[in-house]
Amino acid sequence: MHPIMLRIPLPGPWTLPLYATFLALAALAGVIAIGLFVTKSRSGALIAGVAAGAAVFLAFKNQGQTWTTPAELPIYSYGVMLGLSLVVGWYLTLGLAERDGLPKEVMANCYVVTAFAALAGSRILYILTNLHEFDSIASVFAMRSGGLVAYGGFIGGFFGSLFYLRAHGISLLPWADVAVPSLASGLMITRIGCYLFGCDFGRPLSDAAPAWLKKLGSFPHWPEGTLDHGSGSPAWSHHRLTRGLPDTADYSFPVHPTQLYECLVGAGLLVLLLLARKRQQFRGEIFFLFTFAYGVCRYLLEILRDDAERGSIPPAMAQHYLIPLGLVIFAVGYCIGFSGKIRSIPVRRVTQVLAFVPAVVLYVALKPETFAPDTIYRYSTSQAVGLVTAFAVSIAFAVYHGAALAHPESAMALTLPSGSAPVLVDDGAEDEDDEDDEDDEDDEDDEQPSAKKAAADKAAARKAADKAAAEKAAADKAEEEDAAIEKAPAVKPSTRKKATKKKPKPAEPEDEKPEEE
Repeated sequence: MHPIMLRIPLPGPWTLPLYATFLALAALAGVIAIGLFVTKSRSGALIAGVAAGAAVFLAFKNQGQTWTTPAELPIYSYGVMLGLSLVVGWYLTLGLAERDGLPKEVMANCYVVTAFAALAGSRILYILTNLHEFDSIASVFAMRSGGLVAYGGFIGGFFGSLFYLRAHGISLLPWADVAVPSLASGLMITRIGCYLFGCDFGRPLSDAAPAWLKKLGSFPHWPEGTLDHGSGSPAWSHHRLTRGLPDTADYSFPVHPTQLYECLVGAGLLVLLLLARKRQQFRGEIFFLFTFAYGVCRYLLEILRDDAERGSIPPAMAQHYLIPLGLVIFAVGYCIGFSGKIRSIPVRRVTQVLAFVPAVVLYVALKPETFAPDTIYRYSTSQAVGLVTAFAVSIAFAVYHGAALAHPESAMALTLPSGSAPVLVDDGAEDEDDEDDEDDEDDEDDEQPSAKKAAADKAAARKAADKAAAEKAAADKAEEEDAAIEKAPAVKPSTRKKATKKKPKPAEPEDEKPEEE
């Protein structure tokens, strides 16, 4: 466990004015923005333009100050794992997008926009929950050693994707379905970086914990000067300040390696999402499943966390009430939405009852002894976000699942719900799709006359048969009347003539030329 993976020697140190450095970066970003705008990549031009504006702001903010480069550049383990997760996520997301029929070029650009928005969101949420750590503009951008919140990244990436896709007339949910597996793989990889750095550690282990677990949860005291700020791993420093760990201790107290727990959660979620794709019934189902499942897992993991950077929100209540209450909310969300995937009614009812068992178990386990003081607890920022988002997607899942059962074909369509243009239309393929549609219409027009002719022939044949049957019936009736007259006694000629006049004529058909009809 070490925060720095390697160090790159630099031909320095030297001193540079920050004012000129930021102005040079602003000019470079401005040129890139202009080039992207000319090539009609408006989203990229917007990002580069924002970067140029930020560089100009920092240039005027740091007038008269200088920057001294170090003799070597440290490559932090967390940054390496973060970069690796972005590369893995790139190939995973674009592969799934191509398999689902989404436009590859648009999805590639969307991934870049989402990645930047996710990094910004994760940093902003960390800053908001730890304002005391930031005393300058430079500290806001010092991210090589960590300082990101996963839920902030999810929220930032969500809005970044939403705005980009809406500008291109593409629905968010098909993209979200192919993107969330990369979030699961990102959790699996970046939490290894957290473990190497020693942040996001858990509560101390009990004496009865296995030896191998204690070994995994012991974080070392790094040599002085390993990091620019602080001494020792975060867990070691925290225990020295709050739990009486001696300054001479080589390791922290054994704690829950919650970084590795969440790494396993990411791997499990990745497998779950890939399996769920085989039985997907509507667009957005994979996204809803990830949001709910990660909300539950993160809520439980936060109970074991002990680092001070998580933040907290009101209300403050006894933990044996507040923690089970959150599990009850998750159980209600499961009963409303996700239990509907189980077709067997008896099995569904059993799972709905079992969903409330963890809340009861935790209430019994956390309830203090008689007359013992209550342990006051507050939700962390991530717990609150997990509760709200998980319950919200439970309701959305119920609505979309019900619509999918009623209209299964439209539920998997790659179109916006409000009659927008089809998703699989990009700038280059629009004309081809229009030509295909025209060809289909021509084929339908060619088929319509032949169908009408066949129907007309069938109707004419039916009329001819009816006419022949009517003529035959009239002829039979005339023959019967003639036979009856011949058998009758002789009468006067006038009578005979009168009777002959009364002989009915055969019924004439209504239409003598059926073939013309």
